[in-house]
Amino acid sequence: MAAPIAFSLIATDLDGTLLRGDDTLSDRSVDALQQVVAAGARHLVVTGRPAPRVRPLLDDLGSTGLAVCGQGAQVYDAGADRLLWSVTLDRELAETALGKIEAEVGQVYAAVDQDGVDGLTLIEPGYLMPHPTLPAVRVGRRDDLWCEPISKVLLRHPDLSDDELAATARSVVGSLATVTMSGPGTVELQPIGITKATGLALAAEHLGLGPERTIAFGDMPNDIPMFDWAAYGVAMANAHPELKSVADEITLSNEDDGIAVVLERLFP
Repeated sequence: MAAPIAFSLIATDLDGTLLRGDDTLSDRSVDALQQVVAAGARHLVVTGRPAPRVRPLLDDLGSTGLAVCGQGAQVYDAGADRLLWSVTLDRELAETALGKIEAEVGQVYAAVDQDGVDGLTLIEPGYLMPHPTLPAVRVGRRDDLWCEPISKVLLRHPDLSDDELAATARSVVGSLATVTMSGPGTVELQPIGITKATGLALAAEHLGLGPERTIAFGDMPNDIPMFDWAAYGVAMANAHPELKSVADEITLSNEDDGIAVVLERLFP
């Protein structure tokens, strides 16, 4: 399928997509995105990371616009450092969902992202952060995870693969929360009905844009709703097979500037 000639909105995931494995941005990727903006298009980061964990990267990009964070649960205004929109996951419901999952697979280890522009990432004993560079606060017991409103729960299992854990979680809590898989070691529970497409649609509407001239880049199954919403979806070479199966195009990996390769072609 041939790519449309012009796009007015470029939506990019971060981890495994725009970011390299060491959580840095390449000069080539930054230059390509700056060229896109200079041509009159808009760039939106659409990520599972909560707003406080995205702010430094937006600074690196020189972005003072909007970003979609928390798997679509937050629309963040970087220039004003405020959330234009957010939705939280009911904490009692989250505890119930964890109990149902553990009844099926045994003990899991959990973390939460708190809501708000200054929200913390809290991790319970035994939980290992998939991105060691991201700040987190270890709490003494699981009950401490629920001290403030949260946007999502992150899960890890000592033995099951991410695909196995996500499949089981969907089968037992699918009516309570949206289950996503956003990266190695990252299965997440978020408010029911909330996906990256939810936040992307809201942010695009705020900008006066729609799906028909949107191109989206991603690498994991949590990007599928974003691909479904956008006119054109590009999966990275390192992407999960589920995302590749629904992509319009597959580019090079995040380590090889796959996003820049496509944008340089579309915005010469």
